[in-house]
Amino acid sequence: MKQAPFEAAHAAEWRAFEAFVDKPEAPPFDAAEMPLRYRRLCQSLALAADRQYSPELVDRLNLLALRGHHALYASRSRQSQPLLDFMLAGFPALVRREWRFVAPAALLLFGPFLSLIALLQLFPEFVHYLLAPEQIASFHSMYDPANPRPGMREADTNLMMFGFYIWNNVRIGFQTFAGGLLFGVGSVWFLASNGVVMGAAAGYLTQIGYSQTFWSFVAGHSSLELSAIVLSGAAGLRLGLALIAPGNVSRKAALVAAAKPAVRIMYGAALMFAAAAFVEAFWSPLTLVPFEVKIGAGIAGWALLLGYFALAGRPRAAG
Repeated sequence: MKQAPFEAAHAAEWRAFEAFVDKPEAPPFDAAEMPLRYRRLCQSLALAADRQYSPELVDRLNLLALRGHHALYASRSRQSQPLLDFMLAGFPALVRREWRFVAPAALLLFGPFLSLIALLQLFPEFVHYLLAPEQIASFHSMYDPANPRPGMREADTNLMMFGFYIWNNVRIGFQTFAGGLLFGVGSVWFLASNGVVMGAAAGYLTQIGYSQTFWSFVAGHSSLELSAIVLSGAAGLRLGLALIAPGNVSRKAALVAAAKPAVRIMYGAALMFAAAAFVEAFWSPLTLVPFEVKIGAGIAGWALLLGYFALAGRPRAAG
């Protein structure tokens, strides 16, 4: 194709693209079309250069491509800003507003967890009433000090384990959240049962002398994972209360209203689950890092997370 018909075929699209980069606040087309239109412009630039069209046309398309690249990634940056704002301020502020659900969810998880750790130091045989023999044998194998790769290993590489941990965390979070649709009973069950299993495992492994292997593995990701479970349960309890006590509206209307903050909590919890999976896959299994360092990192993680939920997103004092 010669240059004249080539320009005629694409002139309207180039003008629209130029108008977009000139005034992105009043675009001539939907911003969602920008990536596709940018790729077509780059194809036109490549064809013009390959066919040795006039330097003026090639320079024009090249300049448009450069400006389009800037506009495209500036647009993507603007699109990511709401998520960043939510995680830096909106999410912790939302968790504080929903404390009436977060507090009982935390009690349901951490109550049996901490109680059983203490109880099993005095009565270690009680673990057999809480865990099946297969579970006890599995925990023995996972956290045996002689095991060069502690923890749950369903794959050979840390990257594959990252995927496995994400799947496992999402499963736990979703069932804890969705259990709220059973008038809150499901959320209560999953929170308490997770607390029992984790507390029984932690207490038993500590009592038999596997504490260094176990606690060094779980310390790093515990703050993110356990807090995300609590928040999933809190979101589920929010749904459950709407079904139990809808007030002056129908249960459907109450559930829809409760789902708005509940789903937003789950957005934040999902990111926490992903971060926990990353730490669990790449940091927790490291055996060359001293025990004291890993415990210190775990304590720092809890301190930072509690500080984040307590302080982030609060309005700044005037003056």
